[in-house]
Amino acid sequence: MFFAVEFLGVLAGALSGGLSAIRDMRYKYDLIGVFGLAFVTALGGGITRDVILQHGPPLAFEDPRYIVIAIFGAGVAAMFERHMGPGMDRAIDFIDAAALGFFAIAGTTRALNDGLTVLPSILLGLVTAVGGGLLRDVLGARAPKVFERGQFYAIAALAGSAVFLLAVQIGVGRASATVAGTLSCFLLRLLSIRFNWRTRPLRPSTD
Repeated sequence: MFFAVEFLGVLAGALSGGLSAIRDMRYKYDLIGVFGLAFVTALGGGITRDVILQHGPPLAFEDPRYIVIAIFGAGVAAMFERHMGPGMDRAIDFIDAAALGFFAIAGTTRALNDGLTVLPSILLGLVTAVGGGLLRDVLGARAPKVFERGQFYAIAALAGSAVFLLAVQIGVGRASATVAGTLSCFLLRLLSIRFNWRTRPLRPSTD
């Protein structure tokens, strides 16, 4: 179950990272740039999580399926080079929300499987969910959106991990708990975009 969710996250992450690079109007990324940002988005969070866990090399370096799936996702994204528009923007939001949900639950599951308790498991779920997007934003010379005022991103990942862990704690099967946690994160992210639910900045605007 862990690998199924993780691989779906890698695929969605590669699509999201590649499409975001193509959509970026400030820089004209070539094929290497698109594939590079797709790889970082797809694999960055999981590699960071595995480094923190310190159980040998990250899974993405041990299991070739990770890289194969990331290449496939980046390749599919590159095919849409000439099809950027409002509809594609909505598609990227949808794919990004799916990647966030998959990665949040994959990270939390990995932590549970390694014997970690609830709070560290939620934290690793968050790291896995937002790590790739954070690295993508840094490499794209943008402030990471996870740190800025905006629609729910880290909050959605935290909610998904919490729902998953709660379901596991009350005896729900792992498969059902995975579906519940993933959908919770995915729907909360999309709803925040649809209704423009935004976090509040700690320093009031002076504009």
